[in-house]
Formats: sequence, structure tokens, C-alpha cells
Amino acid sequence: MRIGVLTSSRADYGIYKPLLKALQEDTKFDLKIIAFGTHLSPFHGSTVDTIIADGFGVDYKVRSLLLNDDKNAVSTACALTSLKFADFWEQHTNEFDLVFCLGDRFEMFGAVSAGIPYHIKFAHIHGGETTLGAIDNIYRHAITLSSTLHFVSQEVFASRVAEIKGDNANIYVTGALSLDNLTNTQLLSKDEFEDKWNINLNIPTVLVTVHPETVAPEMNERHLTEILDALRFIAKEYQVVITMPNADTNGNIFRAGFYKLKSELYEKLHLIENFGTQSYFTCMFYSKILLGNTSSGIIEAASFKKYVINIGDRQKGRVAGGNVFHVPFDSQSIINTLKNISTLREYKGGNPYFKKGAAQTIISILKEFDSDKL
Repeated sequence: MRIGVLTSSRADYGIYKPLLKALQEDTKFDLKIIAFGTHLSPFHGSTVDTIIADGFGVDYKVRSLLLNDDKNAVSTACALTSLKFADFWEQHTNEFDLVFCLGDRFEMFGAVSAGIPYHIKFAHIHGGETTLGAIDNIYRHAITLSSTLHFVSQEVFASRVAEIKGDNANIYVTGALSLDNLTNTQLLSKDEFEDKWNINLNIPTVLVTVHPETVAPEMNERHLTEILDALRFIAKEYQVVITMPNADTNGNIFRAGFYKLKSELYEKLHLIENFGTQSYFTCMFYSKILLGNTSSGIIEAASFKKYVINIGDRQKGRVAGGNVFHVPFDSQSIINTLKNISTLREYKGGNPYFKKGAAQTIISILKEFDSDKL
């Protein structure tokens, strides 16, 4: 079976990775990777190089991202992605029996929407979820409607996909694919991590990832002020490691704010463009707490027994474990919650997103289909 995989960023690549490995190793599948979006942007770390370094071939590169991050730039980049992929599908439609897409990004929506007139068979991962604080919610549901196969992380999301598409056909509950990385990834030691990143994880650390809320972009400057005030206080007792925001509306506002904070705190704060899966999981494993509004805090942190301060509404609507504390974009609320968490015992609960062997489950399902029956 000829399989294409659309990957637009470090985030979806990290989730895909166990599936890519399984597809690559199985002779039934001919894997071709299509890289676009921030993967091809030096500004975002040229993460296409990470894909290659991990031993995967990048068969196609489609450039469409703009560096600006205002509403017009995001809308234009989405349209440009669709335009570029119209040409791509025109040339390569007959090379794929099935094409994987993942999540809810505007770039992914652009690539998928361009494939609809060409009757591309898409397989969507992580459909049915809700993130009320991001316009990505709309893109995700549109991608669901455009897809033939659906691999969801929980039963509740399977029900939502069925509601969106109007039937129960071809919906499979696999758990969160990224959690396969926990068993497949050898973490670095603290010394190895320090040699690679010049960050000493023997120091109590808070791992931070904050993205803009794209549903209400006019609030992002106030949100930034609140998070910077909180981080100034947190840095009095903790080392702060920030992974930089992705290519969203107003993302550069947060970038500029974090760089300014770095000039104030210097040794107490580290800014990372792209950790990669191994280093990111290592940092999470040794950190005391996760703080921000990233899906990783909702989906992955519970497997590391880490408490999470989830800020604002970006992840609102997603199922969360008992390790997640929801707070508004308010510096004092963030600080008070951190103080409360610091008194708690280690989190002993489970992870609602975990099902063993998600990648192999997907592989087994694919083998039930002949290419002409998709």
C-alpha cells in the first residue's frame, strides 16, 4: 500500500514518529513523507533536518509559510498552502493509496482541502477533539469531514467524529499515538542533556510552552504580560525552560516577550526553538512542573507523573487527567497554583489518552483494507 504522510511542524512530526517507524519497517507499505509548513522555515529551526536525522526520507517539500503572523498572514499562508498543494496533487495524486494527516493546523487544512477535488483518501489522526481557545478547532473538524479513515484517541472523540461525518464508518479508537514514544525513546541522562543544551536539570525546573489564543487574538498582549509577570516570580525559585511558540496568529508577540525576559533573567531562563522528542521528553521527565497551554501538557504529562498548570482556554474542551490544574491568564492565579502543587505528593493517577501500541493498532487496521476498498 502506497502511504503518504503530511507533516507541517515539529509538533505533528513528534506525534507521527512511532507510526513512521512502523510503516518504514513493514514491507507491505511504501512510505513517502511530504514536508511543508514550519519544517522548511529557518526561523522555526528547519525541523525537516530532524526528520532526515531520524532516518526517514523526505520525498517532497512544499514551501508555503509566511514569516508574518497577523491574521492576514495566517489567512494568506493557508490559501497559499492550498494553492501549492493544488499543483502537488495534480502531479502526484496517482502515487498514493492513502495519505495521513494529523490534528488541526491551518497549514494541514490547506493541504487537505486542496486534495478534495482529486479524491485523495485521507486518514486523520486526533480528530473529534475540542480546543475552544484556538481557531484550530474549526480546521480539525473540516479535516475530519475530508477524511476516509479516522484514528482517534478516546471513545468520546469517536462519538464526536461520528456526529460530524454522520455515520460510524471507519472510526477507530487507538489512544494517543505520541504516547508510543514513551516506550520507543531512550531518555538522555542529566549529564548528556547538559552537554547537548547547556541546561543543568539538577536545578529544579519548570518547563513552559505558551502559544497565543487565536480565538481572541486581541487579548494576547495582556496574556503575555500576565505570563511574564508569573515567570519573573517563578524564576526566583526555579530554572525556567521555554519551548518557543509555533506559527500562530500573534505568535511573534510571545517570542519577542520571551526574548526580552531572557535579557532580564539570563541564566535562570532558557529558550529552545526545537528540542526534538528525545530532549523534550527528557526535560519533561526531570522537570518539577509543566506550565502553559500546549496539548503536550494534556496528553503526555500524565504518563510522566507530572502536574500541569494549564493556562487559559486554548485547550478548553479537551479531556484532562487529574494532574492538570486549569487557571486563567492571571499571574497571581498561576503563582498560587504553583505554590499549591509544590506541596502535593507525586501524581499517581493514569493517563486517559493511553492505549498500548497505538502505532501497531493503526498498522493492523490498514492491513484490513485493500487499496481499492478504501
